[in-house]
Amino acid sequence: MFKKMLSSLGIGGPSVDTVLDTPTVRPGGLVRGNVHIKGGEVEVGIDYLALGLTTRVETESGDHEYSSNQEFFRVDLSGPFTLAAKEERSLPFEFTIPWETPVTEVYGQHLRGMSMGVRTELAVAKAVDKSDLDALAVAPLPGQLKVLEAFQQLGFEFRSADLERGYLRNVRQELPFYQEIEFYPPRHVGGINQVELTFVASPQGLDIVLEADKRGGMFTHGGDTFLHLQLSNAELDRTDIAAQIDSWIRRIASGGGHHGGGHRRHGHGGHHRGSVAGGIAGGLLGGMILGDILDG
Repeated sequence: MFKKMLSSLGIGGPSVDTVLDTPTVRPGGLVRGNVHIKGGEVEVGIDYLALGLTTRVETESGDHEYSSNQEFFRVDLSGPFTLAAKEERSLPFEFTIPWETPVTEVYGQHLRGMSMGVRTELAVAKAVDKSDLDALAVAPLPGQLKVLEAFQQLGFEFRSADLERGYLRNVRQELPFYQEIEFYPPRHVGGINQVELTFVASPQGLDIVLEADKRGGMFTHGGDTFLHLQLSNAELDRTDIAAQIDSWIRRIASGGGHHGGGHRRHGHGGHHRGSVAGGIAGGLLGGMILGDILDG
């Protein structure tokens, strides 16, 4: 929750106080709350009131990478109205966040490297005030949690998480960025520097894209190897994700797998890398605590 005086009007201007009734939500879920507006010393004309989902995105530019805040979803709550001096108004809101909204917490603990918030935008006399973010936590869908549990079960160690600007090849994607969750492989797995996990959710299921960075040796070539699982919700329930990942990792470590090509397609002159479609095996995976990938 935040309170901030409209800076363009100085002391005596209107203030806004946004309260989220649902501070935690899953992709595709509803966010509810109220925006409380209090008039200042004089009557003012409000041009509009809007809310926006904002997060931090990494962008590649040549050999460099920079990060910036990006609004990727917006809801207009009100058009023009007059706010009398000292008048108080409360505007309830409810909106559904995109299915591709990145995950920021697991089992109630913040995922390091991620940020997400609801920004309130109030415009008075052509001056726009974007107040500080009201934090919003995004928990994983059951299918996404199953994938994270599979990595935990196999002994992977969390490294970092961020959002990369760009699009994934062969994946239906609406947002202009995707989430990367990076893991160190288990100690007994040789020849792999790290594995990056990306999942893109939809009402129908989940695209799971894995990228392994394989080290080169005296007689072997390094490079990126990919696994792409495209599973419906029903397939997610009966697929042993851990077995799929384990088989793929063992194949890479033993010198197999597919390299080169291109699966991730970055914006702003990024690079192109390869794509491999994975098979599907049956089975269910029990729940586990993901202590080592979380803050604290």
